[in-house]
Amino acid sequence: MSGGGHGQIALRLERLLRARGDEVAGIIRRPEQAGDLLAAGAEPVVCDLESAAVADVARHLEAADAAVFAAGAGPGSGEARKDTVDRAACALFADAAEAAGVRRFIVVSAMGADREPPAGTDPVFAAYLRAKGAADADVRSRAGLDWSVLRPGRLTDDPGTGRVALAESTGRGDVTRDDVAAVLPPCSTNRGLPDGHWS
Repeated sequence: MSGGGHGQIALRLERLLRARGDEVAGIIRRPEQAGDLLAAGAEPVVCDLESAAVADVARHLEAADAAVFAAGAGPGSGEARKDTVDRAACALFADAAEAAGVRRFIVVSAMGADREPPAGTDPVFAAYLRAKGAADADVRSRAGLDWSVLRPGRLTDDPGTGRVALAESTGRGDVTRDDVAAVLPPCSTNRGLPDGHWS
């Protein structure tokens, strides 16, 4: 189950999972996004993670093997939505995963979310990094989840290379959305990848 099921990484992930024979569902906020998920081979689940109750989201997660939080407030959103989506919706999704007994929980975060943004950082981008960092810390504190927090570098739409660098710290770098999506399926098992930064 993917939270943020209509995002650019989530749609790629849904296609990959479906191609390997998995049953895939993605949470979307707007019903008009359903066609894109169906085309990717995923079952669309309409649910607004900014306003849903934990019990409602948990019902959607029942019988899932893994939950991937790939939602984000997106470009053009302000500081308030960075908090309500990138932090609070992630916490709600984690609460719902625990309530539904889904132990595997993967967060698509952002490089730089593990420290205070440097002076002079755009205030909205700084709010985004702080929200991602708070969400990461919340998920990492949960004993009820087998979690992976992935912090890719600057995302591009170039074709995937089939290669990523995965380490505690990789330094700055670009990574394709195709490659980010390709790394996520191994994380959905208990033999998943470790927490870290990658580009």
